[in-house]
Amino acid sequence: MIKNRERRNSNSERRNTRTPIPDKDQRSLRERRSNSSATTQFIKKTPVLPWALRHLQVFFYTLGQICRQPFASLMTAAVIGIALALPTGFYVLLKNVQQVSSTMDDVTQISLFLKKEVGEKQALQLSNRLQKMQEIESIQHISPQEALDEFRQYAGFSTALKVLDENPLPSVLVINPIDRFATPEAIGSLLEQLETVSEVEIVRLDMQWIKRLNALLETSQRGVLILATLLAMSVPLIVGNTIRLAINNRRDEIEITKLIGATDAFIRRPFLYSGLWYGLLGGIIAWLLITVSLKLLSAPVERLSLLYDSTFILHALDFTTSFKLLLISALLGWLGSWLAVSRHLREIEPS
Repeated sequence: MIKNRERRNSNSERRNTRTPIPDKDQRSLRERRSNSSATTQFIKKTPVLPWALRHLQVFFYTLGQICRQPFASLMTAAVIGIALALPTGFYVLLKNVQQVSSTMDDVTQISLFLKKEVGEKQALQLSNRLQKMQEIESIQHISPQEALDEFRQYAGFSTALKVLDENPLPSVLVINPIDRFATPEAIGSLLEQLETVSEVEIVRLDMQWIKRLNALLETSQRGVLILATLLAMSVPLIVGNTIRLAINNRRDEIEITKLIGATDAFIRRPFLYSGLWYGLLGGIIAWLLITVSLKLLSAPVERLSLLYDSTFILHALDFTTSFKLLLISALLGWLGSWLAVSRHLREIEPS
């Protein structure tokens, strides 16, 4: 008893002789404690912040898991990339074909062959009058003499034309419609108006060629859409199969996690982000494949266009199309993961 009393007295003396904390350090300590308390209260009052931090943590955690298995992850992402590159590549090529068709001005040119008695002055007046129509972008007047010189130069009948006493060719007005009126329906309406002009003898336009061209482009667009839908459906299947294998490999871990009270949302979250990463990596690979392929084709296409006196340039993926490709690929990967986790997670229950 005496020893215990002496020990308590010595401890009391030690506490009494402890060096006092300066006032400045005490204020700093109180400020740190108040800041920590305020931060804790802010996190408790703001439920969105812990939720966002948790998702951010899982986001980078799943990326680390994928990086720890580079070969298997790259193989899965490569299959997704090839599946997405095919329809996207056809889409880009179709856009370039549409660009080529839009540069073919002579496809939608309307030739007005005027009556023989219409002189050059009257033809110019008619040209100025038709120029005011909203459907017409430009009009080129070809005089009878210019038409004869062109016919003699390109047709190879210069010797036969010399025996003619007079020029049999009439004045011609070549009309270029505005782009938004270059559809078969709009051009058909414009032709009906031009046929009513009294000075016009013949209105000539190869409508059948325009209809064939538009039908071909529409069919190609429909085919690309069907191909894109079919191949896009394969992406969730690929990701779903990969996530299913991951769930089976971690079955024991999932059962233990459920035993300690983890919710399905908590268990599902890493798998969903893994599917998102697989889809995004597949989209990046698809973008690289398309970009490299178009780069390899650009030089031959440029040489081919020069042979036809054209300045056509093969356009690659623009920013909007690239963003859509990455977004759609990530969403497809997330969808495949969600389908796989929703199905297989219900089958795993702790026994």
